[in-house]
Amino acid sequence: MKQCGVALYGCGTVGGGVAEIILGRRGALADRLGSRLRLLYVVDKRLRELAGELDLPPSVRLTDDLDEPLRDPDVDVVVELLGGKTVAASVIEKALRAGKDVVTANKALLAAQGTRLFGIARESKRSIAFEASVAGCIPIIAAMRSAMVAERVESVYGIVNGTCNYILTRMSEGALPYEEALSEAQQRGYAEADPALDVEGDDSVHKLAVLARLAFGVEVREEDIYREGISSIEPADLRYAHSLGYTLKLLAIGIRGGDGLELRVHPALLRHGHPLAAVGGARNAVCVHGDSVGEVVFTGLGAGRWPTASAVVADLCRIALKTYQREFSELPQFAEVPRARVIPLEELRMRYYFRLSCLDRAGVLARVAGVLGRHEISIASCIQQDQALPGEEHVTVVFMTHEAREGALRDALAEINELDCIDGSRARMLRVVDV
Repeated sequence: MKQCGVALYGCGTVGGGVAEIILGRRGALADRLGSRLRLLYVVDKRLRELAGELDLPPSVRLTDDLDEPLRDPDVDVVVELLGGKTVAASVIEKALRAGKDVVTANKALLAAQGTRLFGIARESKRSIAFEASVAGCIPIIAAMRSAMVAERVESVYGIVNGTCNYILTRMSEGALPYEEALSEAQQRGYAEADPALDVEGDDSVHKLAVLARLAFGVEVREEDIYREGISSIEPADLRYAHSLGYTLKLLAIGIRGGDGLELRVHPALLRHGHPLAAVGGARNAVCVHGDSVGEVVFTGLGAGRWPTASAVVADLCRIALKTYQREFSELPQFAEVPRARVIPLEELRMRYYFRLSCLDRAGVLARVAGVLGRHEISIASCIQQDQALPGEEHVTVVFMTHEAREGALRDALAEINELDCIDGSRARMLRVVDV
């Protein structure tokens, strides 16, 4: 049995978990693969700190030299957990050219440079495995790469950011304002001190770019994907949506259209009965629609030390067993693929929720309805607050539309918000996803 030598770059939260699993201190790796995986190097700047934390055996070298493991012929695979796009890209490229396979969790790098790095890998007759880049321990990459290889994927919907899902869950179940829910997520370690990457949708965009390549066989760049985060969501919208039978989630959405793809990340209303609507807390879920299998839902922990480390080690096992390299070299998703033709958001048709703050007097709703009618938008339902609150002149009115074109809805709302009977600063709009 040939051993597979591993060099681990980056030993933070996830990297430390990977080291523990390979060294047999957690999990059942030895029962499944024996001693096939062998950790040879841990590469990190924090040498003194890690020397005390990891309790590494003498056979594992702790170093801050990025190039040393790449010169070692006993290293078969490099695990990149450094994060970022500069040093990480350099390490991966050098590893591939040195004849090493690569395992990474770096979705931002794959979204930005995946095509280039995949090309280098195939040119070097090596592979890049990236299960941990999307949805933690959920094996969505393996499923789409292998189990669903014969499927024509029609759509992918995902809750792929645990931070946002936790915040929206607490806002809904605990009736917390956004700022309090975010603070609680930070205290629990679900959100960073600067949460912008998560709450503004960028992290979900990176993951959707990775998923779309596998699902639709196209190159997707970050700028191709519309993004909208959750920082402007108010508890009132969650309450009204719930009363209408909907749950709000931040979704990453990819849909195959007639002449292109819909690619977008934004808060979306799902009917209570849909499986994704029931996914709460920091959990993730991805729903894939195939032309033969129909709807398949994957759910589990989407982040954290052990779920992500488990996904990294699963990729290491596939490489050690020589099952991954052949798939990578043969499947067209990892070769040169066409650039995605993305349908502009303004052209999409869907249903909408919007909330207005209207003066409490006769004729206001007729004026709103007139604007909507001119833009060919039909109202499906309406909820109106009985009367203005003490000291207020305005009442809240919530509308649900029938299917309408996004561009028309935006134009109509812009016109409505200019009416003298509407407080446009308090208007809110959400999209409905009918899965």
